[in-house]
Amino acid sequence: MTITEKILARAAGKQRLSPGDVVFAKVDKVMMHDVSGPGVIKVFSEWEKKGIKLDHIWDPNKVWVTEDHFVPAADRVSAENIITLSNFTKKYGINKHFKYGLGQYGICHTLSHEEAMVLPGEVYVGGDSHTNTTGAMGAFAAGLGHTDIAYVLMNGQIWFRVPETMLFKIEGTKPAHIMAKDIILRIIGDIGTDGANYKAMQFAGSVVKKLAMEERLTLTNMTTEAGAKNGIVEPDETTYAYLRERTDAKYSPVNGDPDAHYSEVFTYDIEKLEPTVAKPFSPGNISAARELQGTELDKAYIGSCTGAKLEDLREAAKILKGKKVKIRTEVLPAAQSIYAKAMKEGLINIFMEAGAVVGPPTCGACCGAHMGVLGKGEVCISTTNRNFPGRMGHVESKTYLASPIVVAASAVMGKITDPRDVKNNN
Repeated sequence: MTITEKILARAAGKQRLSPGDVVFAKVDKVMMHDVSGPGVIKVFSEWEKKGIKLDHIWDPNKVWVTEDHFVPAADRVSAENIITLSNFTKKYGINKHFKYGLGQYGICHTLSHEEAMVLPGEVYVGGDSHTNTTGAMGAFAAGLGHTDIAYVLMNGQIWFRVPETMLFKIEGTKPAHIMAKDIILRIIGDIGTDGANYKAMQFAGSVVKKLAMEERLTLTNMTTEAGAKNGIVEPDETTYAYLRERTDAKYSPVNGDPDAHYSEVFTYDIEKLEPTVAKPFSPGNISAARELQGTELDKAYIGSCTGAKLEDLREAAKILKGKKVKIRTEVLPAAQSIYAKAMKEGLINIFMEAGAVVGPPTCGACCGAHMGVLGKGEVCISTTNRNFPGRMGHVESKTYLASPIVVAASAVMGKITDPRDVKNNN
């Protein structure tokens, strides 16, 4: 069995599972945020109207909540949603509530690993489509809708159809100008945005073994953009070292069998990969950065669960150090703890000296809600994960997706730029 099949089999109390099997699996962790949470609370209210008494939830200690999409509060509705969420967590004894303005908080798909909320071998579900991100920890991680999350809160389990697994082997020696974002954009460009519908996307190979944990998280994050049920990387010493810095909790990691069956196997030679950009209006609409050089920009955005982890900020700072940006540039670390680490390392000073605005952790600009939305006709290059019409603002704006170093290089030049070409323009 693959790692995905083995995790689900253990959670379902089965000795063996095959793709297509339908099982009820016990859930280890569940997450809500300030957008999905109110939706789940509404489901609870509807159930109560029908006479279903909900005076407690399954296990408050296995539930965690973060405020990330509309913080700082964008308007009265978002402020009231935060109040609704706070009342809910207080009512049901949910203590793991990461509140904006009260120490550690941040984007849910960053806190999941930054705070070691999810551990190898676990089944983790969240009220957000990019919950897939945390599969890089060696967990089964999948996003669910409001009703399903509400059901998990009541019962601690949910049904899954066991997905087929696609294996992506990344081999070779990684060039300095290539990041995980380039790899996953290339994969999505090859298989399409529906190429992994309800499948597991598993990443392996010599390059993945050497990738930092935060780079692995970029790979699994964007499996959502290929339609995958989950993305996953088998846990190894990199995983365990990352966790040792964050928790002493016990866990039971799972690895796939050597003879596991994969529906498809793809092999990539990373040395042949070019810095890659996804053009409007799809993550699958890819092109080499150099083929787009000369594309004028209005904004550069370094943020989100995909592109504002500490490793992302470090790489962007290498490009921006000692230079000035030519377009408005925003840098938003993905969690308060990452912000603090970036300050200690001097990264925040580098960004500010380059002329960028450094803001608080939030999903606001990524989802086109607030904190820097695009106007009509504006063009942005972004470390985020989606670029459909209107994603980051006006429906007639355009967003190009790229790695943190491509975005940083483009900010310096004011147009889409391959990072290998910015060093000659100091």
